[in-house]
Amino acid sequence: MKKLNTIILAVASIMLLTTGCIQEIDPQNSTVTVIQAANAPGAYDNFVDAITGQLTGQFTYNGNSSTTPWDFGYPSFYLQRDVMGQDIVCETAGSEWYTTWYACGTGLGPQYAVCQVPWTYYYKWIKNCNNVISMYVAAPTEDHEPGAGIAYAMRAMFYMDLARMFCPTTYALDKQAITVPIITEETAIADLTSNPRATNEVMWAQIISDLDMAEELLAGWTRPDKYVPDQSVVYGLKARAYLTMEDWANAQKYAKMAQNGYTMMSREQYLSMTDGFNTPNASWMFAMTYKSDDPNIILNDADSCWGSQMIIEVSESGCGYSSNYVGPKRIDYHLFSTIPQTDFRRMCWVDWAIDDLGSAAAKVEALSAYSTSPSGLYNTGTVVSGSGILGGMPVKFRPKGGEHNDQYAAFTVAVPMMRVEEMMLIEAEAAGMQNEANGIALLKAFAQTRDPQFNYEETTYDTYGGSSTKFQNAVWWQRRVELWGEGFATFDIKRLNKGIVRSYAGTNHPEGDRWNTTTPPQWMTLCIVQTETNYNSACEQNPTPIKPTADSPEYTW
Repeated sequence: MKKLNTIILAVASIMLLTTGCIQEIDPQNSTVTVIQAANAPGAYDNFVDAITGQLTGQFTYNGNSSTTPWDFGYPSFYLQRDVMGQDIVCETAGSEWYTTWYACGTGLGPQYAVCQVPWTYYYKWIKNCNNVISMYVAAPTEDHEPGAGIAYAMRAMFYMDLARMFCPTTYALDKQAITVPIITEETAIADLTSNPRATNEVMWAQIISDLDMAEELLAGWTRPDKYVPDQSVVYGLKARAYLTMEDWANAQKYAKMAQNGYTMMSREQYLSMTDGFNTPNASWMFAMTYKSDDPNIILNDADSCWGSQMIIEVSESGCGYSSNYVGPKRIDYHLFSTIPQTDFRRMCWVDWAIDDLGSAAAKVEALSAYSTSPSGLYNTGTVVSGSGILGGMPVKFRPKGGEHNDQYAAFTVAVPMMRVEEMMLIEAEAAGMQNEANGIALLKAFAQTRDPQFNYEETTYDTYGGSSTKFQNAVWWQRRVELWGEGFATFDIKRLNKGIVRSYAGTNHPEGDRWNTTTPPQWMTLCIVQTETNYNSACEQNPTPIKPTADSPEYTW
């Protein structure tokens, strides 16, 4: 391992700021205290900007000298988590950059460098939050309150992710199950060598406490854009937290509060060939964006970014992993088959029926319903793709402005982090877990905006794994379709104690990766990088995932 222990570095940087190891600022003692840093012109704002400004665009793990195609920030974790389940198919698993997560690769083991990816990213982000909180606590002024509120909100979000990625079970099933070590602005370097993993109970109490602080500090503040959180985003984070904790009353309360001022994406917005899922709109509550001067865009032909992985309409540029190299990340065939023809979200993926058309010309013509570059889609599906088919290719995430030739422009897109639709589904689930009739009414109202013919009573839903009722399975199905590719798959599978099904008649998962489980698969609980357990004697390790030795027998739906 080349990297030093990330948690130790995270706290060390805070301690340097606090104890005065930055040189030649104050001529009295040649050190900078945290108060001096907070009061230096522009310094506090720069620290605040770093919290959200470093979520995308940077090669945070390897640096610019090694332009790894999955080293592009927060959206990469969407894919790392989503491919672990069944809803996204990595059909060329041997050459696919997300093979480690999709195919339970050896890199998930604690002694491998890839295992350190979340440790490096998340604790760096947490360090940024702790820096701001330290400065605010040392010199609390009214004009610094919004920055501190952002820091508390983001720290809560990061710990929420880490808890769900590293804890073997969810809060509701076992409050004493362990998550990750907690580091705050008060953590001393001396404590790091014996800093145990917090229990679910302790971790989620910390998360709620941070969100309470954020809610207070951001009250009445108007943010400059949707790339920083405001109080509505704090409500949304609380809704996510209480959903995981199965505190249904609070989940419903905060999900409802979070929706104020937002409206659902219309069919036209959802399926826009120029602005679809690449530009904030009235539905998006929180987002991040890639800029034209980001290292992820200007280096490696822009192939190390979210767009290269998820935007497939740039085949005319000759670049992009999904469009020109290894092929697209497709939707699971079974999930797609359960989307009614009357649900407009079905148009986010190419219909397998197009493969049954006789000629190439007929197929290209049919693809024009999905893209203004139908010949490019045809080439991606039939030439670039390992399967040589068109069905299941995603067109949910569009190139910026419908650009097909210049990947540097096409990939400078925004990526959603929170949408009002998620809040509506949390509200529905939480309401229904208290009074099912109320939840069904909310679910129907939501679903009928996507499918006017939606009929809850006549619809069946996948029931494998867990003990969910039809109602909760119905909400889960809506989440799987509505939030596909947005990073929720693993979290929902673990929260609902579900299994995955990749082996079934007609599956499009490749041979060797067709595994079925009745509970969350082992590889969804990440190992802690070995350098952490080497330095931190109190940090327990998770079991190394064991890759299945053979495909599972076909499941019958």
